[in-house]
Amino acid sequence: MIGDELTDEQLLARCDEDAFALFYRRHAAPLLGYLVRRTGDAELAADLVAETFAAALAGAHRFRPDKGSAVNWLYGIARHLLLRALERGRVERRARARFGIGRIELDDDALERIEALASLDVSAERLHAALNAIPEDERDAVEARVLCERGYAEIADSMALSEPAVRQRVSRGLARMRAVLRGVQ
Repeated sequence: MIGDELTDEQLLARCDEDAFALFYRRHAAPLLGYLVRRTGDAELAADLVAETFAAALAGAHRFRPDKGSAVNWLYGIARHLLLRALERGRVERRARARFGIGRIELDDDALERIEALASLDVSAERLHAALNAIPEDERDAVEARVLCERGYAEIADSMALSEPAVRQRVSRGLARMRAVLRGVQ
C-alpha cells in the first residue's frame, strides 16, 4: 500500500493505480466542492469530477512538477473541462428544448452526498486527516459509501453486516469527521 507521506507530485510520478487512487482520495471532495460552487449544479459537478480524474489518469505521465504543483495541474484540467461543459451545455439545452427531452436526474441520496461534500470548504489534507481520525470500521463504511459511491446493500454484503448497521456506521463516521473538522472532539 502507498504511504500517506508521499506528496501529490510523487504520487503522479509513480504512474500506478494505487498512487493515483490515493491522489483521487485526497482531492475528489475538494474538487467536487469547487465545481459545485462554480456550476451551481451538483450533477454537472459530479460529472466534471469524473471527467477531470479520467483526464488526469490518462495524462499523468505528462505531468511536470517543474511547471507547477499537482493540485494546480488537476484544477487546470477541471477549469478546462468546466468551460467546455458550459459551452456544451448551452448547445445541449437548445437541442433538448427543441426535441422536448428532459435532463436525467440523480436520486436524492446521490445529490445529498454531493451537496454535503461540496459544502465542506476544507483542504484535501484536512479531509484526509479527519477520515483517518475516525474508527476504522466507520472509516471503511464512509470510504465505501462516499468515495467509492457504493450502495448500502452492497456495502452490507461485503462487510457481512446488516444495511442499517452500515447506515449507522456511515452516519457516525461522517458526524465524527464533521466534529474533527470543526475542531470538536
